[in-house]
Amino acid sequence: MDLDHDDNNAQMFNHGGGGGGSRWEIEEEMSSEVQGRHGGSWAASAVAAEVEEECVYVGVGKSETSMKALSWTLKHLITSPSTMVYLIHVFPEIKHIPNPLGIGMIPKNQVSAEQIESYESQERDKRRQLLSKFLQLCSSSQVKVDTILIESDTVAKAILELVPILNIQNLVIGTNKSRKSKSRKGNNGIAEQILQNVPGSCRVRIISEGKEVNQQMLTMMSSPSPSPHGATPNSNVHNDNHLVQTPIPMKEDQDHNQNGPVSCNCFKPMFK
Repeated sequence: MDLDHDDNNAQMFNHGGGGGGSRWEIEEEMSSEVQGRHGGSWAASAVAAEVEEECVYVGVGKSETSMKALSWTLKHLITSPSTMVYLIHVFPEIKHIPNPLGIGMIPKNQVSAEQIESYESQERDKRRQLLSKFLQLCSSSQVKVDTILIESDTVAKAILELVPILNIQNLVIGTNKSRKSKSRKGNNGIAEQILQNVPGSCRVRIISEGKEVNQQMLTMMSSPSPSPHGATPNSNVHNDNHLVQTPIPMKEDQDHNQNGPVSCNCFKPMFK
């Protein structure tokens, strides 16, 4: 499957953060560039045609959990030949590139534009190679597929911001069975962050080891293991039983209003 061909038909959506109204740019490389400023209702009209067909969005990345989540999706959520699968891949913003002298990384503002473009081209090739296996699985399953690329340093926040933009109603996220990852700020894992903050109109399915898990099970997987004598490892985790029995409360969608642009490249489907 040739992703280079997809690049020629790419659409880009840039969401400018900060105060004031939102600025949206639509760029289609196969036609003349169209730019405009729109209110919050633009997103709904932009994807009106997509709403008519059943769509499932699957978060994919380098982890094997992504492939298991997609396999589960193809087995359980493809209800008709018209069902469309969108692969969401979040990749970090490039702020540093390899030192031309071969020692470490340096800020990209310290090198030439040609060196930056060369490195960005290499990163694009890596993303195409990564996504090709997911696209091939969908193609071999006779399922229509499209790819959404988001440039952001915060995976959960980027996906959460995409939900109202594309009116996502079915979202699938993979997670590790023994995941205990917490950020240095103390936030829960990506799956938990999405579950806690996603709008009620979007149903999120969390897949671990090829099986769907609920929020209580996810909490158990992400909680630190108790010590042999039943003592808690630190004062921040003091009652694992309470964490398991009590659903995690929904937090305010305050992350959605944080500053920082999110850009999204939507590749046209290769399989009809």
